[in-house]
Amino acid sequence: MGDKPVWEQTGSSFIRHYYQLFDNDRTQPGAVYMDASRLTWEGQQFQGKAATVEKLSSLPFQKIQHSFTAQDPQPTPESCILSMAVGQLKAEEDPIMGFHQMFLLNINDAWVRTNDTLRLALHNFG
Repeated sequence: MGDKPVWEQTGSSFIRHYYQLFDNDRTQPGAVYMDASRLTWEGQQFQGKAATVEKLSSLPFQKIQHSFTAQDPQPTPESCILSMAVGQLKAEEDPIMGFHQMFLLNINDAWVRTNDTLRLALHNFG
């Protein structure tokens, strides 16, 4: 991992850290948000740490597990890191679903998410 650029190492490490927190306790990812952060969850908009933690805590499952297909971090001109995770999730007895989640990371004493967008990869072929 040492031969990869710092932004790639940071973006990939952040994704692993975030989902480890999320899969174990959905209130814990709130530590990487700040009051100006924004979350878009399946089209719903939330702003700030409190609103984000409330949304994540209210999701209708107790147990979830994420598996990654790809992680794609890249630097931005503003010295941030844009990092996308693509994979599958399994919530309790629900069928396995694909997901895409993109994070904009900014440094503010530690890396925090300023923007976050999630979409489930649901298909309707009917």
